[in-house]
Amino acid sequence: MAFARIGKIDLYFERVGRGQRLLFISGTGGDLRVRPNVLDGPLAEAFDLAAYDQRGLGRSAKPDVPYAMADYADDAAGLLDHLGWPTAKVMGVSFGGMVAQELALRHPQRVERLVLACTSPGGAGGASYPLHELDALDAESRARLLIPISDVRHDEAWAKANPEHFARLVAQAAQALYADEPGRAAGARRQLEARARHDAWERLGEIRCPVMIAAGRYDGIARPESQHNLASRIPGSALRFFEGGHLFMIQDKAALPAMIAFLNA
Repeated sequence: MAFARIGKIDLYFERVGRGQRLLFISGTGGDLRVRPNVLDGPLAEAFDLAAYDQRGLGRSAKPDVPYAMADYADDAAGLLDHLGWPTAKVMGVSFGGMVAQELALRHPQRVERLVLACTSPGGAGGASYPLHELDALDAESRARLLIPISDVRHDEAWAKANPEHFARLVAQAAQALYADEPGRAAGARRQLEARARHDAWERLGEIRCPVMIAAGRYDGIARPESQHNLASRIPGSALRFFEGGHLFMIQDKAALPAMIAFLNA
């Protein structure tokens, strides 16, 4: 197990693979103990890949204090320092894409190329679905609500026509591993609070590294219009939609190869 001391907190991270350096920043609730994960997939075969549990989650420290998006970005930059990476390619997924925007804005010299996947700019550019408003729901109720939002094709009519598939999706989404772990609930809540405050819209024009915006056509969390807004704001960015919802990276087999090709360009 590997930990990096970043400021006043310890971040848990793992590093696998060989090749060009890639920092992967995970989404809401990301925990490297849940397998399989990014460390088991194509990115680990294509890059010298580092992934980590963000503050408040997984095996990282869980201080019960307000978290700012700047804190998450500085955590990522601090991990690059710990790894001895002056620069790296970066992929941020969902909430991780919000962190990656802040990283590219606060530490522009550290980011070589950037993939923003199923994420949103916030502010006038559009926010992702307000997950913080669902925090009081039990895991199953939350899953049933989010499934047709995560992929708008999975609406009520689809659920009735595909009851077994829908039940499997609910069971998978309702898993609450480590929910009773000390500090886990507070850390997750602090992440949702920071997510709700994310707003990089007015500053996105300052990003100068090559950027790919990757999204699912049927994503109701990071909606298609927000992806167009991101692309309109980041100079020279490339926008590509894939066949899927918020989980398009596992729904469309073309997604990861396209993202890898962009990062290796």
